Amino acid sequence: QVQLVESGGGLVQAGGSLRLSCVCAASGRTFSRHSMGWFRQAPGKEREFVATVSWSGSRTSYADSVKGRFTISRDNAKNTVFLQMNNLKFEDTAVYYCAADYRGLGSSRDLDYDYWGQGTQVTVSS
Repeated sequence: QVQLVESGGGLVQAGGSLRLSCVCAASGRTFSRHSMGWFRQAPGKEREFVATVSWSGSRTSYADSVKGRFTISRDNAKNTVFLQMNNLKFEDTAVYYCAADYRGLGSSRDLDYDYWGQGTQVTVSS
């Protein structure tokens, strides 16, 4: 069984920063061997890719809309993945989800992820 629990969301003014965390609790699986991703879903829109990080943390990939503003990282000793979000914009408002990819594909497709957290709300006021 795998559980992903996000935290760190909240209300912030445009131009501000937030740091999201996602802790993975996995029995019988090794967090450090798998890619992790962040996705988001705004009201009335489809879920979209935000960022992904390889199992070692050495490779990352970002959606064009967040490049240069968001940074994904992980601490395998703490089974945690982070999303540092700087210079937030109104259009970043969404529920943010972390996801685990146990094949290590580092994909931007949500279909390639096996487990999902419950999400954390990020609201950016303009």
